Amino acid sequence: MPPAFWPEFTEALDGLGEARVLIVRGQELFSAGLDVPATLPVIAQTGDFWGLVRPMQEAFTSLAELDIPTIAAIHGHCIGAGLELAAACDLRLCSAEAQFSLPEVRLGLVADLGGLQRLPGLIGRGRTAHLALTGAPIDAQTAERWGLVTGVLDTPETLWASVDVLAGQLADLNPQALAGTKQVLRDARPLEEGLRQAGEFNAAALRKDQG
Repeated sequence: MPPAFWPEFTEALDGLGEARVLIVRGQELFSAGLDVPATLPVIAQTGDFWGLVRPMQEAFTSLAELDIPTIAAIHGHCIGAGLELAAACDLRLCSAEAQFSLPEVRLGLVADLGGLQRLPGLIGRGRTAHLALTGAPIDAQTAERWGLVTGVLDTPETLWASVDVLAGQLADLNPQALAGTKQVLRDARPLEEGLRQAGEFNAAALRKDQG
């Protein structure tokens, strides 16, 4: 993810139009993370750390806040910002050779693109701490056991096929119901407030259906 990645990523999200599902995947691998050698000179040249990092954070937040379901299809390495990207998606599946890590601490840095905020809700604080404090990778089977991914496919090819089937199933569902479900999950309100939020959504949907 070099500096040019971020405006292109935001532009891609802005151009989704009437898309019903978004699949996020890589080519040779899912993501090797932030291109640190290319990014640090830009920070040094501008002297504006937040001016560079805030748009990166906002890009992943925009992904997380999409109304449509998002699926991360992960093969190969999923490192650092790549894992933070995957954590911003709704669903994650991987192939058997996938590896996941959050190695920023080994570079003298703190993961700052949402991983420390989103991962605890997916895998728990303790397992997030293990990833973030050690910087050590975990394999696909561990990721599934921890709940980071919900399925491990034998090969990248079977991964693509399975994700395409899943995306088709999601695209057939009511888009407003999907958006409402995502909103309730994302807000994670206290129990009583969350129950009321879900009930109010359904009441509004039924009124709409009845004209």
